[in-house]
Amino acid sequence: MTTTDTLIIGAGQAGLAMSRLLTDAGHDHVVVERGAVGERWRSERWDSLALLTPNWANRLPLDEPPGDPDAYQSRAAFVATLERYARSFGAPLVERTTVTAVERTAGGFRVGADRGDWRAGNVVLATGDGAVPAVPWFAPSAPAGVEQLHASRYRAPEQLAAGGVLVVGSGPSGHQIADELARAGRRVVFAVGRHGRVVRRYRGRDIWAWLDALGDLTRPRPVDELAARREQPRPSLPLDGRRGGRTLDLDALSAAGVRIAGRLEGFAGRQALFGDGLDACIAHADAGLRRLLGRIDDHIAARPDARAFPPPERIDPVRVPSPPPAIDLAAEGISTIVWATGYRPQFPWLRIPEVVGADGGIRHDRGRTAVPGLYVLGMRWQSRMTSHSIGGVGHDAAALAAEIAMEGAALRVAA
Repeated sequence: MTTTDTLIIGAGQAGLAMSRLLTDAGHDHVVVERGAVGERWRSERWDSLALLTPNWANRLPLDEPPGDPDAYQSRAAFVATLERYARSFGAPLVERTTVTAVERTAGGFRVGADRGDWRAGNVVLATGDGAVPAVPWFAPSAPAGVEQLHASRYRAPEQLAAGGVLVVGSGPSGHQIADELARAGRRVVFAVGRHGRVVRRYRGRDIWAWLDALGDLTRPRPVDELAARREQPRPSLPLDGRRGGRTLDLDALSAAGVRIAGRLEGFAGRQALFGDGLDACIAHADAGLRRLLGRIDDHIAARPDARAFPPPERIDPVRVPSPPPAIDLAAEGISTIVWATGYRPQFPWLRIPEVVGADGGIRHDRGRTAVPGLYVLGMRWQSRMTSHSIGGVGHDAAALAAEIAMEGAALRVAA
């Protein structure tokens, strides 16, 4: 059994950020990854994916973003960035090794894996908070003969059987996949419930630059638990980093030929049944966009250089054709359903039940669990709004790495 001070599970942006900071602190550690560096970006994302955020917003600890700071990296380019980052500090990687158990021991933890076990004083779970593809409970009742796949298995239009596609999901993945399929000449129906709306650029700047200027990217997690629960379910903002960055809302999808439907609520024989709340969902998204743009306008008006910016822009409400209450999948020629419905937490190998919540997620306070030495990193709203984002993991990693390194130093002094 190999011994290390700290074992990090996961070599994505979160695990590598932690490793970089522990390396800088001279702290003994190892990073265990089930595949290769950035495995989820390699094997669970579609080919044409580009990051939603510009390069400047994706900075990892003690690193500089590559190339043009205002450009958007492709999936493949970002994988290469993670590989370069790992090489830059000689990350102590153990790749293609699957963790099978994490258990408490008298001196810390035993981490079992398919290629050997470790004894560690600390364990950092840097696998993210969504490990298992989530699909609705009624997915098995879809008409026989219609192929179903989760967005994590979607790669490109030509992968799918000939025919139309029903894309289900309100987030960026659903928007982007629906757009790609429509541009490839597929007949696409997009089932969408509550969603966010945003523009790629406003008054001369990328929207991410305005979110940064407004302080949203560093906004802390609410201390009050009820307020925190209200914040966390907020819809993701659908954007596109392809083709130099584009606005991708329901208007853009409709213009590309996508048929917009309401929230998918189930199947009845060959019929896909949709809810009647789409108008309310669109109005909610439009209102959210108006509030954001109003905040930006107020911010600009208060600046001494306000006249240097273009005037406020008119953003019209979304207008899409009336959605159908149901569609006959066979009559519409729908051969495939793509579930862009997100992920749910699952940690079957974590044999420390006192830290696992009823939903399968890990209970923690800004990355620290109730078990000393067990940490999480890269969780949504871990300490701030962007804790789960590429450029946001560094803040939490720095706090936890400092604590881990300090405790390790104290133990060495005591010994």
